[in-house]
Amino acid sequence: MFDFAVFGSLFLTLFVIMDPPGITPIFLALTAGRPAKMQRRMALQAVAVAFGVIAVFAVFGQQILDYLHVSVPALMIAGGLLLLLIALDLLTGKTDEPTQTKDVNVALVPLGMPLLAGPGAIVSVILAVQNADSVGSQIAVWSAIIAMHIVLWLTMRYSLLIIRVIKDGGVVLVTRLAGMMLSAIAVQQIINGVTDVIQNS
Repeated sequence: MFDFAVFGSLFLTLFVIMDPPGITPIFLALTAGRPAKMQRRMALQAVAVAFGVIAVFAVFGQQILDYLHVSVPALMIAGGLLLLLIALDLLTGKTDEPTQTKDVNVALVPLGMPLLAGPGAIVSVILAVQNADSVGSQIAVWSAIIAMHIVLWLTMRYSLLIIRVIKDGGVVLVTRLAGMMLSAIAVQQIINGVTDVIQNS
């Protein structure tokens, strides 16, 4: 039997962690200036990357962390530092990259990982898979993961309509706001990681 309790719990957890409404201004800032077709493709690429990363960690997550001798707090701190660097670029307006790699890099980093497939989402999925002790629970876990990524794709895909309304000046404002939000997320993630290290030592 399909376990609706497991589905609802994991879906809500991932929704809070991955925060589709909160990712919208960051997505708009990082994809501003591209043709609409390319922006839609980048939304799909980012979600595909996030799903791939989370799927791998859902299946092999604990083994990967154990093999590399990497703790969850270390993963959180590393992800936070990466987000902080990207946030500083958004705040200072230094978002340009070489044309050959710009589109790919934005879809993969930071959109795909660590924004969507961040440490919080990865750890939640690892724990959910470990606690799923029946076929119904396993199906519910994977259904929640797939449903969450569909929501993310729809959110980013249709947020592009906002760009047509706010124009270039609005995009600059959104970029600065996104940088501020992203820096706060990054700092909080680093603090959580450091706190966990101290508590576990």
